[in-house]
Amino acid sequence: MVRVKDIADAIEKFAPRALQESYDNTGLQVGHSNMKVSAVLVCLDITEEVVEEAIRRKCNLIVSHHPLIFKGLKHLTGATVSERVIERAIKENIALYASHTNLDSTFEGVSYEMATILGLSDLKVLEPRQDGSGLGVIGEIPTTPTIEFLRKVKKKFNVKCLRFSDEAARLVVRKVALCGGAGVSLCGKAIEEGADVFITGDVKYHDFTTYGQDIVLVDIGHYESELCSRNILARVILRNFTDFPVFISESDINPVKFLE
Repeated sequence: MVRVKDIADAIEKFAPRALQESYDNTGLQVGHSNMKVSAVLVCLDITEEVVEEAIRRKCNLIVSHHPLIFKGLKHLTGATVSERVIERAIKENIALYASHTNLDSTFEGVSYEMATILGLSDLKVLEPRQDGSGLGVIGEIPTTPTIEFLRKVKKKFNVKCLRFSDEAARLVVRKVALCGGAGVSLCGKAIEEGADVFITGDVKYHDFTTYGQDIVLVDIGHYESELCSRNILARVILRNFTDFPVFISESDINPVKFLE
């Protein structure tokens, strides 16, 4: 019998909760740790559509990267999406668990997965902690023309609209730094480490003006940069519970749309 606690323990062995940032809310958010798990649905964000998918697939545990409950709730009246999701999950006896910034900071976490997708080698943590964990990753690629590399990034992460700076005199790329999610605060560190390119999401206009002359700053989108978290979480669960039913959500779609 696999319980919620067993799956949580497996995830937290890979990405310890102690690694989460102080503002975060990682862990079990709805449900009981001793509840028996029939199947798991893995997603980036828990939405009403994802909960309905879990019901259809007979999954009574949803494991997400982004926490549904991020700030304190003062009531449950169905007035917001989060409230409706929680009410529906409780009614259907579905547990909700999140692995967020701890999954970002563990070495083989989100940024490492991004680097692997791009084929980077000689990987190391961009902003390491004393225990070897930390945010961001930096690595190397064979010398590649910058525009060719950007096209590769766009394709690999299925980016609809790639935003980047072109003021830096970088005709080729050899060293790449990246951080999943909103990681532009690490851009200065990427420059210090000699990266030619820094890839992240949620880059603001003034981030481009601040760093754009020193590095090719690339914004692939928050959703696009962290979608790989689903594969990480599914792998961790299956590695510990062979042949256990684990599904990657098909309802987990980008809330940001583009008019092409």
